[in-house]
Amino acid sequence: MFIWDAENLSHIARHKISQEEAEQVIQNGPLDLERQILNGEERFLHLGETLAKRVLFVVVTERDDLLRVVTAFPADRKARRFYSLKKDAAYAKGSKDS
Repeated sequence: MFIWDAENLSHIARHKISQEEAEQVIQNGPLDLERQILNGEERFLHLGETLAKRVLFVVVTERDDLLRVVTAFPADRKARRFYSLKKDAAYAKGSKDS
C-alpha cells in the first residue's frame, strides 16, 4: 500500500514522525484537507491521528497504485482543535444515523 525510500523516511524523521505513524494516519480515515498539483504531481494533504492519538498532517502522492508519503509533521494546537471538532461532529452524526 505504501512506497518508502531513504529520502521520505529521513524527511519525516526530521519531524520526529515514524513510518508507522504516517501510515496509521492514512489508514485511520483522516480528514482530506487539500489537493495540490506540484511539478505535475498530484498531492493530498490529510489531517488525522495515530493509534496513540497523536494528530499529524500527512502529505501523500500516488505512484503505481501505491501511496508515497511526501512529508508528515505534527499538527499545531489550532489544527488539533479543528480535527477534534470535526471528529466529534462526525461521531455525533454517526450516532444519530444508528
